[in-house]
Amino acid sequence: MVLRLLLLLLGGLLRATEPAPRCETGQETLGQCQTVQKAKCVNIALSSCTDVAYTQTMYPNFLDQKSREVIEYSSEYILISVLHNLLQGECNPDLRLLGCSVLAPQCEKDKVIKPCRHVCENLKKNCLPAFDAIDMAWPYFLDCDRFFAGEEEGCFDPLAKLRGEVDVEEDLTSGLPATFIQFKHHSYSQMVSTLKKTASKCSHIATTYSIGRSFDGKDLFVIEFSTKPGHHELLKPEFKYIGNMHGNEVVGKELLIYLAQYLCSEYLLGNPRIQTLINNTRIHLLPSLNPDGYELAAEEGAGYNGWVIGRQTAQNLDLNRNFPDLTSEAYRRAGIRGARLDHIPIPQSYWWGKVAPETKAVMKWLRSIPFVLSASLHGGELVVTYPYDYSRHPMEEKMFSPTPDEKMFKMLAKAYADAHPVISDRSELRCGGNFVKRGGIINGAEWYSFTGGMADFNYLHTNCFEVTVEVGCEKFPLEEELFTIWHENRDALLNYMEMVHRGIKGIVSDKFGNPIKNARISVRGIQHDVTTAADGDYWRLLPPGTYIISAQAAGYSRVMKRVTLPANMKRAGRVDFVLRPVEAWPNKLLRRSMDDMYDPYDPHDPLELFDPHAQHGQPEARGGSPAGREKPWWWSYFSSLDLHKPLWLLKQH
Repeated sequence: MVLRLLLLLLGGLLRATEPAPRCETGQETLGQCQTVQKAKCVNIALSSCTDVAYTQTMYPNFLDQKSREVIEYSSEYILISVLHNLLQGECNPDLRLLGCSVLAPQCEKDKVIKPCRHVCENLKKNCLPAFDAIDMAWPYFLDCDRFFAGEEEGCFDPLAKLRGEVDVEEDLTSGLPATFIQFKHHSYSQMVSTLKKTASKCSHIATTYSIGRSFDGKDLFVIEFSTKPGHHELLKPEFKYIGNMHGNEVVGKELLIYLAQYLCSEYLLGNPRIQTLINNTRIHLLPSLNPDGYELAAEEGAGYNGWVIGRQTAQNLDLNRNFPDLTSEAYRRAGIRGARLDHIPIPQSYWWGKVAPETKAVMKWLRSIPFVLSASLHGGELVVTYPYDYSRHPMEEKMFSPTPDEKMFKMLAKAYADAHPVISDRSELRCGGNFVKRGGIINGAEWYSFTGGMADFNYLHTNCFEVTVEVGCEKFPLEEELFTIWHENRDALLNYMEMVHRGIKGIVSDKFGNPIKNARISVRGIQHDVTTAADGDYWRLLPPGTYIISAQAAGYSRVMKRVTLPANMKRAGRVDFVLRPVEAWPNKLLRRSMDDMYDPYDPHDPLELFDPHAQHGQPEARGGSPAGREKPWWWSYFSSLDLHKPLWLLKQH
């Protein structure tokens, strides 16, 4: 009897929970049926997804979350909201936008469109190491097979907006030739569009690529010019210009955009100077190293000549103070007999501080390409400065502090200054007039001393010589001034690039003709070596004179040659070396110095092992989690979730 009663009660409960049948015509008011509501597109109201490339979504989403409120209190949504902090800008905002495409998928005509699978797969391939670095599992809702679709199914690319694709209404100059120079200030998307159009117009000699992302996720775009774009060519020197390192110093950015268009158009027109330059040089132009800071400065508008707003990155870091201080180490080594002031490794303590993703991108860029010569374009003065930028005496704010290549650096700086009509003007009553008696150039530390600069890092960590060009006293001039500024700097920009062909170049090989990588090229009397690239080729910038040049490599005997460079010689002299193997090293000190030499392609180098995602504290804390710690450090971000903590992010789970 009791069993029968329980069965009756259970049957009643089941009937009570059954959905009412669909309504026939006229039955809605009788309460015997229910009307099925068809889901419709609604506006996206999620604060972390307001910058997606579409405006409408649909509930429930792919995770069966039925409303905006449910999504906002979910662990999935909290994760995409804090990923930029957890990963310290790595893969940001790519991962957030990818997550938004699942939590708030695109909706058109009341139909949901899935994001593209190939976008998810590419991002997972690039970003999975970042998750591994903080001991976090790949989020289940970014399962590329489960929540994403193939292109044949009609998917959409949630990251298209990041690649610089501009809205139709923004691209008002689409009818103009790609090489037509508009003397105006370019927004980020306009800059990317102009660079891509220029590369497309000159596709046989130009290409674009990104060296990384800013903290806010903007690609750091480079346009390259070469007869074989995208590839290093034997004995062809690598040159780079970098602009907009400080976001509010915008002239360098515009000059490099104009320069890219000029190189393309003049090459097509048959300009012999430009054709010779591009045919014999691989040129890289990075107009904006700090696009996040530029956006802040641009909000103030052209004509605003402030010295603070937009200077730093989105992380509030000054990029020209964020590089490793190798200059102090160079000064320490200078008094040690036999010590070299080149290819100084990055100290481990550097990684304990905050390293901007923009800084790391430049350092990896320097590792990947054997740059010979470079210049960084700044604003606020009219002068060319050269290393060292950090004083020999830390307490001296203005102290002449030369490198071993002082003569060459002065020659490089003067190459730009002398070709600039205003810098070379002898009037002291103008912008930059304070430097007239110095010829428009000055040693950086003698002007003012600072540490962590990019120019010193180039010289002391790689083969690259870099100067800093202050291109004008106005950091953000009015647009009507840009035409004049371009014509003042055009020939100087070209003249400086041509300096990459001064000195000597050659190939170091063994007796069988096999190239020797990382061989050292030394100049007697100059305590600074350069090393050979992967193909055994090298470039050594030198002023006119007579030199004793030697080449050496681990396991090979040293070879020396006497070289004379005439004063009127404007092309690099060819000096090759053939090294013979030796079974025993006659000089134990030399062997030790060669074995310990920094290898820019070593996968175990500190820069390659650097974890930009971990919390960088004291050195003793770098070994791992403290004993007895059950959850990783990032678990506290989800402490507000009592019943729905993301256990799926724990690898052991």
